[in-house]
Amino acid sequence: MSNQFKEPRLHIATIGKTVGIRGDMKFHIHCDFPEQFQNNSTFLTNKNSTITLSDVNHARGLIKIAGINTIEDAKKFTNIKLYTTREETRKNCHLDEGEFFWFDIEDCKVYEDGKLLGVVSEVERITVSNYLNVKTDEDLIKLGSAKSFLIPFHKPFILNTDIDKKIITASGAMDILEAS
Repeated sequence: MSNQFKEPRLHIATIGKTVGIRGDMKFHIHCDFPEQFQNNSTFLTNKNSTITLSDVNHARGLIKIAGINTIEDAKKFTNIKLYTTREETRKNCHLDEGEFFWFDIEDCKVYEDGKLLGVVSEVERITVSNYLNVKTDEDLIKLGSAKSFLIPFHKPFILNTDIDKKIITASGAMDILEAS
C-alpha cells in the first residue's frame, strides 16, 4: 500500500452501477472538489486496495477504471467507496480566501465574548448551508445547557476562524445554545 494512505482517510466518492457494455460506471461524488477526480488519479478503496481512474467524464457523471473494459469486470466495483487523505486533499484541491477544509474546522474551540462554548465535533451540510456541530463545554452542561448544538457557519454567526490556533469566534451562538 502507498505511503500516501497511512493517515486517516476521507470518503470522497462511491462508484455506482455499470453503464453500457464497456465498463463505464456511475460516479457519486461526496465532496466539494470534483477537480481531484482526473484521468490517471489513484484512490484507496474500502477494500484496502487502490484503483486508478482511466477516464473521468464529469459532465455525464461516469468513470472508467484502468484495466476494466467489460461490464462483467466493472460490476465487481459497484458500491466501492473511494478515499483520499488530508495531505492529498490539500495538494489537489483549491480553496478561495476565507474557505476551509472541514477537517481543519473540526476540533476548533468556539468562543463568544471570550467565553468557551465548546469544540466543533463535525461540520454538517443541511440543504445548502454548513453548520458547526459543537460539543458543549462541560462547565456549561453542568449549568443545564444542551450537550451539543448547531451554529450556522457564516456571518453574522461566525466572526473569525483561525485554523492555526484552532479558534472560532462566534456571535449569537450563546443564544442558540440557550434555545437548544
